[in-house]
Amino acid sequence: MPHLALLGGTPTRKQSFPQWPLQRPAQLAALQQVWESGKWGVGSPFIAEFEKRFAEFQQAQYALSICNGTASLMIALKACGVRAGDQVIIPAYTFIATASAVLMVNAVPVFVDIDPETYNIDPAQIEAAITPTTRAIMPVHIAGQPADLDAILEIARRHQLSVIEDAAQAHGAEWKGRRVGAIGNIGSFSFQSSKNLTAGEGGALVTDDKALIDLCFSYQNCGRVREGGWYEHRVLGGNFRLGAFQAALLTAQLSTIAEDMQRREQNAHYLDERLREIPGIKPLLVHPHVTRHARHLYIFRYDAEAFDGLPRERFIEALRAEGVPCHKGYTPLYREQLFVLDPRAYPWIEGINYRELHLPVTERAGNEEAVWITQPALLGVEKDVEDIVKAVAKVQQHVDGLLAKRE
Repeated sequence: MPHLALLGGTPTRKQSFPQWPLQRPAQLAALQQVWESGKWGVGSPFIAEFEKRFAEFQQAQYALSICNGTASLMIALKACGVRAGDQVIIPAYTFIATASAVLMVNAVPVFVDIDPETYNIDPAQIEAAITPTTRAIMPVHIAGQPADLDAILEIARRHQLSVIEDAAQAHGAEWKGRRVGAIGNIGSFSFQSSKNLTAGEGGALVTDDKALIDLCFSYQNCGRVREGGWYEHRVLGGNFRLGAFQAALLTAQLSTIAEDMQRREQNAHYLDERLREIPGIKPLLVHPHVTRHARHLYIFRYDAEAFDGLPRERFIEALRAEGVPCHKGYTPLYREQLFVLDPRAYPWIEGINYRELHLPVTERAGNEEAVWITQPALLGVEKDVEDIVKAVAKVQQHVDGLLAKRE
């Protein structure tokens, strides 16, 4: 009788993991309050309250709500002085928005490789990518783990570059005891459906620089300025405002996010300890200066050699059949069709041929190694994450059946 569920055996787990978002009564009450107020947008006190509370949560002086995380990256880039033709250094292992936001302000994304142990941008690769037209470094806190901000900020200081933290996955994450976002010049967050703090869509910027947040306000709010008239427009801005319903929904979650963070971290530590015992499975390392990991994703590295050469895609297929929600995650961004099409589509990009780019760590992670488990699977009890361990071990122990079936 077959052991593996993929081959007809009994799955390790038949029940589903917790569903996200977690629906709590306080969230519904907050939405009701907005509805009853009759102020659903501009001028709503619920928006101002969220910005105040989110700034406090991220240990920043200022926060500005934005309609989504991609728009918040664009606004941050413009506010930091990135102009047409300027270069912005980003990791090649990230969501498309990190790169597309750069293109949408007519700037040039410059990809660098990642650290093989953390999958965050590798500071050792940044300096060689800096040119006279580089204006900013945009590290991404992948999976909720802060990038090496000490090293990145030191490079930026020497070259007089802005640091824009892409913290879309890193709500509440901490670097050396301080929450991310305002450690660099400015930080961008997302509240899209999968995020650890969610309103379906939404975003925010945080910073300790008042002049910078005021400029962001102008780009976010049709070019208006805080001290100006309603129909006074001084810069080219758009309407990237967040609505009051989303703001209230997010504020309600700020009362429960600490509990969720603790549960995710506890379960992730358990997985770290247990999965390391399985040959060929290596959880990503946590940098010693990371004092809080947001755990938006749980990522481990898969070594096919320890599974007798079983391709990662087949391993993921078998793990899914055992009841574990997982997938391979990002591919190298510079391999997306967006970057391999006719470069004349982006006339401001000169001298960069993304087709010839080869970043070995990124390609190994994207094409061979990375296995992702998303954050809702970390919100259960210990038995839930123990089932993940059992399923991985089961695939490892019975890999011969998968190889025989393939042949």
